[in-house]
Amino acid sequence: MNWITKFIKPKIKSLFKKRSLNDDKSSLWTTCECKNLIYKDELFKNLNVCPTCGSHHKLTCEERFKIFFDDKEFTILDTPQPKDDPLRFNDLKKYSDRLKKARELTKQSDAIQIAHGKLEGTKITVGAQNFAFIGGSLGAASGEAFIHGVQYAIDNKTPFVFFSCSGGARMMESGISLSNMTRTVIGVNELKKNNLPYIVVMTNPTAGGTTASFAGLGDVIIGEPKAIIAFAGARVIKDTVKEELPEGFQTAEFVKEHGGIDLVVERKYLRSTISTLLSILLKKKEAQDIGTTDVATFKETLPKTSKAV
Repeated sequence: MNWITKFIKPKIKSLFKKRSLNDDKSSLWTTCECKNLIYKDELFKNLNVCPTCGSHHKLTCEERFKIFFDDKEFTILDTPQPKDDPLRFNDLKKYSDRLKKARELTKQSDAIQIAHGKLEGTKITVGAQNFAFIGGSLGAASGEAFIHGVQYAIDNKTPFVFFSCSGGARMMESGISLSNMTRTVIGVNELKKNNLPYIVVMTNPTAGGTTASFAGLGDVIIGEPKAIIAFAGARVIKDTVKEELPEGFQTAEFVKEHGGIDLVVERKYLRSTISTLLSILLKKKEAQDIGTTDVATFKETLPKTSKAV
């Protein structure tokens, strides 16, 4: 290899490199899957929902907290940080390098963040996954963060709401990641033992080990419109069963129709819907504490403006 192929050729290729507006952080514009060009500020004012097609774009943990808590006021909890890369995993890149890059990109220590604040005046603990952090995958640090959020909710006697957005278990942590599926399930059971409401909002996508563990165990499970909710991917299933899959397979609407989740709710109605659900669940807890059963049903109290389908 001479200096021409080592230096000049890559420079020439870079002139013709295809770039996306979504990859350019300095750009004021972004594009949607419907090919619509959207001003980023306008998109965020619309809760990161495309005004043309209604597609619900992904949110970071902090963005999710800002649109969910009262008056955008919340405190992000410091969560335990296990040792990085205990297996010293390498594929095309070192896992330690992937972690470093993900932290630089997201400004988070791992995929899950936990915060506390208020929703319609009710104290609440909220967790969220950031898909930009290695696909929102579940590893040791994410498992620790989830458990920490559960413990905070128990200690402070608050409901726990979680927004899932994940491709599943983190393969770079192998059995450690899988063990955290079990640990998070135990955490959910502790919430139930303490009679505290646990609501899950599945956003696009929620898949694999996340779906098969804590995300699938909510007292009420809500899906955002058109969110992909699955365990195995559609292509894997299609190749296995050797059949064409139904239209809309694994979308939130399809999963709800087949009993996998309870509601599909647009992002702009999540605050009011979850607030109503919590008021019901907290009244049920109060009724159980005093030994009565006089509690309004969900359908009787859900606001008509929730647009739950």
